Amino acid sequence: MDISTVLGCVFGCFLGGVVFAAYKLGILYQLIHKTETKSPRHGGESVAEVLRAHGVKFLFTLVGGHISPILVACEKLGIRIVDTRHEATAVFAADAVARLSGTIGVAAVTAGPGLTNTVTAVKNAQMAESPLLLIGGAAATLLQGRGALQDIDQMSLFKPLCKFCASVRTVREIVPVVRKAIAIAQSGTPGPVFVEFPIDTLYPYHLVEKEFGVKNPPKGLMGKIVTWYLHNHLKNLFAGAWEPRDVSPQPVHIPQATDAQVQQCVELVSRAKKPVILLGSQATLPPTPVDEIRKALESLGIPCFLGGMARGMLGRDSPLHIRQNRRDALKEADLVLLAGTVCDFRLSYGRVLNRRSKIIAVNRDKTQLLKNSDMFWKPTVAIQGDAGSFLLRLSKGLTGHRCPADWPQSLKDGDITKENANREKAAEKTERHLNPLNVLHRVDVLMAEDSIIVADGGDFVGSAAYIMRPRGPLRWLDPGAFGTLGVGGGFALGAKLCRPESEVWIIYGDGSLGYSVAEFDTFTRHKTPVIALVGNDACWSQISREQVPILGSNVACGLSFTDYHVVADGYGGKGYLIRREDEDRLDDIICKAQQESREGRATLLNVLIGKTNFREGSISV
Repeated sequence: MDISTVLGCVFGCFLGGVVFAAYKLGILYQLIHKTETKSPRHGGESVAEVLRAHGVKFLFTLVGGHISPILVACEKLGIRIVDTRHEATAVFAADAVARLSGTIGVAAVTAGPGLTNTVTAVKNAQMAESPLLLIGGAAATLLQGRGALQDIDQMSLFKPLCKFCASVRTVREIVPVVRKAIAIAQSGTPGPVFVEFPIDTLYPYHLVEKEFGVKNPPKGLMGKIVTWYLHNHLKNLFAGAWEPRDVSPQPVHIPQATDAQVQQCVELVSRAKKPVILLGSQATLPPTPVDEIRKALESLGIPCFLGGMARGMLGRDSPLHIRQNRRDALKEADLVLLAGTVCDFRLSYGRVLNRRSKIIAVNRDKTQLLKNSDMFWKPTVAIQGDAGSFLLRLSKGLTGHRCPADWPQSLKDGDITKENANREKAAEKTERHLNPLNVLHRVDVLMAEDSIIVADGGDFVGSAAYIMRPRGPLRWLDPGAFGTLGVGGGFALGAKLCRPESEVWIIYGDGSLGYSVAEFDTFTRHKTPVIALVGNDACWSQISREQVPILGSNVACGLSFTDYHVVADGYGGKGYLIRREDEDRLDDIICKAQQESREGRATLLNVLIGKTNFREGSISV
């Protein structure tokens, strides 16, 4: 190889390196796109424009300087800013909005501890399959990893929890990154996404320039290089920032069953004599309206067990809705349709399914679709697709066909027998205080037809799940498979904002109340008058029920009969203490609480309850 060839290779490599460096430093981009140094605009405005274009009505937050531009810009565009007393509550509220509205839920929190405070709520949204956008502040682009205030590796923290994570590096990236994140959150199996905004991508040029300026740069060549680098970084940060960009929603992909799969299921169901449908939260997801799903289920005439967000799908007293004796029904069924229901601990990992039954499983997520099918059960047909639209197509394919009427009637008869036994148990006197089952029955009778029930607790809420009857679709909110305590304040806040005309009831255990009782301040400030029913037995009873007989100790399970009603008063709400001597006035007090709510005041019923053996043997692990 002659010297000219060698020199040519060296020059080519050098030139390539220069071009690559120019690209990475944004020099090439700046040749084409202008940096508007006099513009007063800031990156928060770009975030707000995208959110408004996606139909976002609420942004939940706990304020911090890293994210202030986003909050101010959103408010100016008519997006309501709702600030809470804990970052987890902001995420829980966004989760509730996503579930009830069918749009993306949005929470924005500050950097570092603001974000770490959301981890449990984000994981809960992931496991509950809620489409949620978490916006996080971050240290400036040039200061990350250099010891800036509240600077940690946030991306590594959220990658295991979110479908998509991105860190915005320039202002021009904001619109495309946020649009992409929202589309991913809503596509396939919905879930949370996280976008990190370094503080210098959100504030105006002139303020960022002040922070970037080197007051006493090093002298000589190194000083010139540092000054040039900082100046170029600033220019690149804002280059092309305010050019027109499409802010409209990107297409959302939702998997669907094939025509052949639907037809195969039509044939299986048409031959079944004792079919059962287990409906999970996934069946309530967009794009299929829940009222259409309800009509499809009524057309099929198949008895249904409803779980999660699907509770209430068939209304309060449907002859097809079976609430009790699920294990016995599954043993007898010759066909089981798992519509968004997963064979995890809630179905004993699939062991409750009869191996002789035909099993149709429909789920958007392949992992959830086949969970534990390698051990305890086998699907006859496994469909990776949307459960709601599948039910509509199945119903259409079975037009004119109905499940034999004696099968749902026999299950309903068992339901009635079990519920009558529950009512008898509710009438029993406890050793002290009020019978919790009677309290729940009275609330169930008196709550309004448009009520939304938020479940946040262990033992008391477990009893409520058997007794309280949601009045319609999307009127029950619980944490889902993660079993998270502390969702109550946020879920209720989101629910009341989505449905201001509805009564919103939080069913709290006294243990779980401690996580979010401070949100009564939020309810007062943001005029969201919810009603909290607290089952106060001064104990973590869900744990104590097993710990004491197995290990012989109640250590760490005991609480106090705390005056939670006084706490509610202190935060601007209205609290009521309900004791055994108030039992004759229980209905009147409940009605007073409802009236307080209608008049705009959040209310807490602190009900002192005793012990029963209801749900004895249920486990908490």
